[in-house]
Amino acid sequence: MITSRRRALVLGGAVIALFAAMLVGILVGPAGLTAQGVLLDVLDKVPFVDVESGLTTRQQAILWNIRMPRVVLGVIVGAMLAVAGAAYQGVFRNPLADPYLLGVSSGAGLGATLAIVVGGAAGFAGVPVAAFAGGMLAVGATYALGRTVGGSRTEVIIILAGVAVAAFANAIQTFFMQLHDDTLRQVYSWMLGRLATDGWSDVRTVLPYVIVSVVVIMLHRRTLDVMSVGDVEASSLGINPARVRLILVCIATLGTAAVVSASGLIGFVGIVIPHAVRLLIGPGHRLLLPLSLMVGAAFLVLADVLARTVMSPAELPIGVVTAAIGAPFFLVVLRRSRGVA
Repeated sequence: MITSRRRALVLGGAVIALFAAMLVGILVGPAGLTAQGVLLDVLDKVPFVDVESGLTTRQQAILWNIRMPRVVLGVIVGAMLAVAGAAYQGVFRNPLADPYLLGVSSGAGLGATLAIVVGGAAGFAGVPVAAFAGGMLAVGATYALGRTVGGSRTEVIIILAGVAVAAFANAIQTFFMQLHDDTLRQVYSWMLGRLATDGWSDVRTVLPYVIVSVVVIMLHRRTLDVMSVGDVEASSLGINPARVRLILVCIATLGTAAVVSASGLIGFVGIVIPHAVRLLIGPGHRLLLPLSLMVGAAFLVLADVLARTVMSPAELPIGVVTAAIGAPFFLVVLRRSRGVA
């Protein structure tokens, strides 16, 4: 059991780590921003507070129109993917589950590919909408197929349906990519993930979906603990596992599809972060979910810093960075789990 004092210390440490990661994300780069200048300029935006930050007009433009939107988008995407991953692992009682389990990534990839193929260079503006619609349709098809095959009685049937839908969407996507190989560079640029943003538009677009998704998932944190003992036991305690599973899968998918539409496909965050947090504090969702949110946000912001600096002035796709960090960690977790078994 984790005492209240230790819980407060852990949460406080996670908050400090998140703000430190955000500050690093804002400061790193050639603009010459300083921590003092950034903090004073942020404080100056508070109502009834008037301080002089010392930043030039150019530095302020870089801070508020480039660095800050990118860091905030990284926080939103990382938090949503990590919380959705923890929710998926809880409802399916599967440590290998992640937010892309039921085909949302394949559907989003297909939608983005079609938008780029149909619109050419101008089609990139329609990619977020097409990716969001494709992800939601793919998960809807997964549940429809699962209900047709097995009445959605078990999580295994739903997972297998997700595999089938993902394979089908990937096949169609590959077909269109082969037909229009002149768009491959744009398609792969989106699929490998990026946090580049034109101001605050992406943040404003995805934030409402993420807020709704995170709030609903947090409200079910005790239910997730009960469901961890199995459907039969949960039913005996007055919980409808199928209904809870449907609600949480739909709401986690909504948030995942929203952030994927803005960032592209960023892998391993939703599967690695809940694992890492679970190793530190145990399986209880009361602490697991908020910690996953903050650690996931900090992780993606720092991964974006690496993506921007490792090959500067060129920029690595952030999905490459998260895979390079997440894949070895995941292999270690699997090896440890096998050793425990």
